[in-house]
Amino acid sequence: MRIAQIAPLSEAVPPKFYGGTERVVSWITEELVRQGHEVTLFASGDSQTGAKLAACTPEGLRLLGYRDHTASHLAMLHQVHRRAHEFDILHFHIDLLQYPMFEDLNHKCLTTMHGRLDVPDFMPVYRTFTGMPLVSISDNQRLPMPPTSNWLATIHHGLPAQNCPFYPEAKGGYLAFLGRISPEKRPDRAIEMAIRSGTPLKIAAKVDKADQDYWDEVIEPMIHHPLIEFIGEINEEQKKDFLGNALALAFPIDWPEPFGLVMIEAMSAGTPVIAFRNGSVPEVIKDGVSGVLCTSMDEAVAAVDKAKAMSRAGVRRHFEGHFTAECMVNKYVAAYQELAARGADVIKLPTSGFRPQYGDVNGSARPAIAVAAMPA
Repeated sequence: MRIAQIAPLSEAVPPKFYGGTERVVSWITEELVRQGHEVTLFASGDSQTGAKLAACTPEGLRLLGYRDHTASHLAMLHQVHRRAHEFDILHFHIDLLQYPMFEDLNHKCLTTMHGRLDVPDFMPVYRTFTGMPLVSISDNQRLPMPPTSNWLATIHHGLPAQNCPFYPEAKGGYLAFLGRISPEKRPDRAIEMAIRSGTPLKIAAKVDKADQDYWDEVIEPMIHHPLIEFIGEINEEQKKDFLGNALALAFPIDWPEPFGLVMIEAMSAGTPVIAFRNGSVPEVIKDGVSGVLCTSMDEAVAAVDKAKAMSRAGVRRHFEGHFTAECMVNKYVAAYQELAARGADVIKLPTSGFRPQYGDVNGSARPAIAVAAMPA
C-alpha cells in the first residue's frame, strides 16, 4: 500500500529527547517499511527514517523556539492535501486540525487519537466533523467521545522487541518509577509503596515547569528517606538497565491514562508492573501474568511481594504476544484494508444544521468496538 504518515512537527521522528507520539509514529513507519509498504513520512527535516521523508520544517519546532505550532501544521496539511492522490491511506497523528480540510477525503484518512479525549474545549470539532475515521489507543480512551464518532479500531501501542531487551534477573532489586513528576502520575504513591513494603525505590523522572510547585511542596520533602533515590532524567540507553534491573515498575497513576508506553517498555524487559486500575491499565496489564492491578494503597503494598514471585519470562512472553511493533502494525494494516474496502462509500454522518454545544462532554455509552481490537 502507498501510505502517508503525518506526524506532529513539535519534535523529530523519532524524538531526540521527549515525545511519545513521535516515537510511536517512528515505530509504525519503520515497521511498515520493513513489511514492504511504500511509506512517505511528513515530519520535521531532522527526522530519521527508512521511508521517504517529506520535510515540512527544518527541524522540530520546539528546538527551533516556536511556541505556536499551528501555522506550520496548517502549511504541512496543505502539502498533504495537494499530494493526497499519491496515497492509498493518509494516517494522521496530529489531533484535529485536519478534520475540516480533509472532509472530502475521509474515505482514505484515519486519525490515531494519541491523547486524552475528555477535554471539553475540543468537543465542538469532535461533534461536528463526524466523518473522520478514528483509531483509539485503548477502549477506555473512547469513553468521553460523542456516540457519533466514527471509530475504525482500537489499536494498542507496540514497540520494537529489541528496544528494551529481556533481563531474566532483576539484579537491582528495587522498584522503578519512570516518567515525569506530576500529580496525576502519583510519585507520592510510589514512595509510600516503597517505604511501607521496605523496598528501595529509584525515581527517574523530569520536573516540568508546570509541576515545579508540586515537586517543591509535595515530592521533594518525601525523597530524603533512605529507601528513596531520585535520579532525575535518563535517556533511552539508560532506560534499558533502569527498567531491566528493577523488580517491578510502579505505575500508580490517578488519571485516565490513554495508554502508558512505560508499561510495555517494562514488560519488554521482563519487569512486572504494579499499577492502579485507571484508564488503559486493565487493557495493558494482565493481572498475575504481566503485573498486578491495584485499587488501594494496601493492595499496592501487598503487590510488591507478588511481583517478586512473578515469572519474568512470562512477562516478556505477554509483551511479545501483544505489544511489539509488529503486532501493532499488523493491526494498522488490517485497519487500512478495512478503510480501503469501504472506499468512497465510507459512512459520513450528517452534520448539517448542527450547532456545537460548547463545553459539552458526552459521556454516553461506548460505541461498539470495530476491527483490530487487541486483547490485553
